[in-house]
Amino acid sequence: MTVVFFVHEAEHVFLPFNMLWFSCVATDFCSLSQGGQAPEVTGSPTEKAILSWGLQLGMKFSETRSKSSILQVFPFNSEKKRGGVAVQVGDSEVHVYWKGAAELILESCTGWIDTDGSKQSMTPEKVGEFKKFIEDMAVASLRCVAFAYRPCEMSDVPKEDQRADWVLPEDNLIMLGIVGIKDPCRPGVQDSIRLCAAAGIKVRMVTGDNLQTARAIALECGILTDPNVSEPTIIEGKTFRELSDLEREEVADKISVMGRSSPNDKLLLVKALRNKGHVVAVTGDGTNDAPALHEADIGLSMGIQGTEVAKESSDIIILDDNFATLVRVVRWGRSVYANIQKFIQFQLTVNVAALIINVVSAVSSGDVPLNAVQLLWVNLIMDTLGALALATEPPNNHLMQRPPVGRREPLITNIMWRNLLIMAFYQVAILLTLTFKGVSLLRLEHDNPAHAEILKNTFIFNTFVLCQVFSEFNARKPDELNIFKGIAGNKLFIAIIAITVVLQVLIIEFLGKFTTTVRLSWQLWLVSIGLAFISWPLALVGKLIPVPDRPFLEMFSCCCPGKKEADDGKEGSGVKQIEVSHFWRFATISFNNYTPGPAPW
Repeated sequence: MTVVFFVHEAEHVFLPFNMLWFSCVATDFCSLSQGGQAPEVTGSPTEKAILSWGLQLGMKFSETRSKSSILQVFPFNSEKKRGGVAVQVGDSEVHVYWKGAAELILESCTGWIDTDGSKQSMTPEKVGEFKKFIEDMAVASLRCVAFAYRPCEMSDVPKEDQRADWVLPEDNLIMLGIVGIKDPCRPGVQDSIRLCAAAGIKVRMVTGDNLQTARAIALECGILTDPNVSEPTIIEGKTFRELSDLEREEVADKISVMGRSSPNDKLLLVKALRNKGHVVAVTGDGTNDAPALHEADIGLSMGIQGTEVAKESSDIIILDDNFATLVRVVRWGRSVYANIQKFIQFQLTVNVAALIINVVSAVSSGDVPLNAVQLLWVNLIMDTLGALALATEPPNNHLMQRPPVGRREPLITNIMWRNLLIMAFYQVAILLTLTFKGVSLLRLEHDNPAHAEILKNTFIFNTFVLCQVFSEFNARKPDELNIFKGIAGNKLFIAIIAITVVLQVLIIEFLGKFTTTVRLSWQLWLVSIGLAFISWPLALVGKLIPVPDRPFLEMFSCCCPGKKEADDGKEGSGVKQIEVSHFWRFATISFNNYTPGPAPW
């Protein structure tokens, strides 16, 4: 963030003089240390930009400050959009300096300083000239900050023990100048905004800057695409604040940019969006952002610039103050959710198939093809190795092309039900067929009956396990045809599949006494692999079957219409809303100071 434009006497000039310097530095708490060859400037981004500008103009900090003493400080107020300081110069002279939103400071000015340092009256023509420069800077996406002061009699200054309640005078100010601060859109900001849009996440900008500056920054960052938008797409905080609750809820959906807003406006917007059923994430770094951070579904505070109050009120702290980190957070969050769904689909397939096979066999013949030890091995595949294989699937860009998940949408989707039922039905069909007709199908009629039964059960066990191995591949991509996409990047998945196959071979060939199995011929191994392999083309064909958007379990809700109506009243749209409320100066979209940074549901 840098000062790139200065208006003094309604002209584009750079004019260093003591009075302006007081207004620049006396209202901040930045420190300047001589570290190396050049002074080090620290503090908030706005103050750093102004102080750095002062250094470039050759201003002497220690000399200027030694000639004055600060009597009272009025910290920057987000409601009034200004901050002030009372400075004693000499024995009897007191100046009250103000720094804040240019158009608001200008309204309080009755005079201005010309180039020779003389005071002039503020005429309507001169006001128009200043307003024109403010508008031009705002259109150029510059943040306009004005400096003004007014002299005070020492007799009007309260005694030291009474200054805590002293209200600094804000009227009859004398304009010193206006600076335009450039907070450039960092590389990757537009990409992050575009990814959010593709993911069904609407990014809204809530800022204290005027509408022209907010519009320019929003266009630069990609939040707005049409420069000619009007209300309610771009709205002033005061206008939104004066609406009724119902009107705010109607307008909130349409808002993309809110300028000249206060922290309370941000809170009202969050409440309106949540009342509409949206899932709202809010970013902020100041103490005044705490109510909105607390009210939102997800409060995101800044780790570098954020205050302790903001951090305590938030759910997540962005350590690098980077909006792009939110995109990564969303991608990882969706990845974790998707991996849980993959594991659930895989686990239910195994459980349903094993349960039906053993129950049907036990009821019909009094015997089960899968004994306790074999089921323990299947559970090891399902619960431990399967979880590791599927839960460690890394995030991918495909996740950011899905719509958000509603807060009341079921974890098991219709796509999962379709895949689960197809795989479970296939496994149950072939394994029950083998259970009742396996001896004849495997041509074991002439073998010893006891040996034939053990061999048949071994073949069933082997086929069942191999079906789960192939099913793990299908579970990787529940809604994609190419189940091998990105598999090379998941070395752990490949390793677990290899370990599972190796252990299965060892169990069948060498641990028969322990698992009550016998060795299989290479022909039976090929048949087992072939039956398991059919899972792949079957799953591919199954994914071509369309599924309804309405959740499967809701189809049974007709039995309890009262409950359905209650659920419908609570159901949210699932559209994620990120309130880019402080436009991080450090990250992709720098909130109040518009400093978008490099590029996380």
